[in-house]
Amino acid sequence: MSNPTPAHDASQADPIESIVHSIPVVIPVVGGLLIFLLAFIAVFMA
Repeated sequence: MSNPTPAHDASQADPIESIVHSIPVVIPVVGGLLIFLLAFIAVFMA
């Protein structure tokens, strides 16, 4: 038979796993910036 290759090589770093740990910080910061941006646009247009 053939030599099966492993489905997941442990030596390769998954780019998603390197970002996941920062999601709880990034989402609120981006949300806050978006709120202030929208408020600035609303005040500027008024």
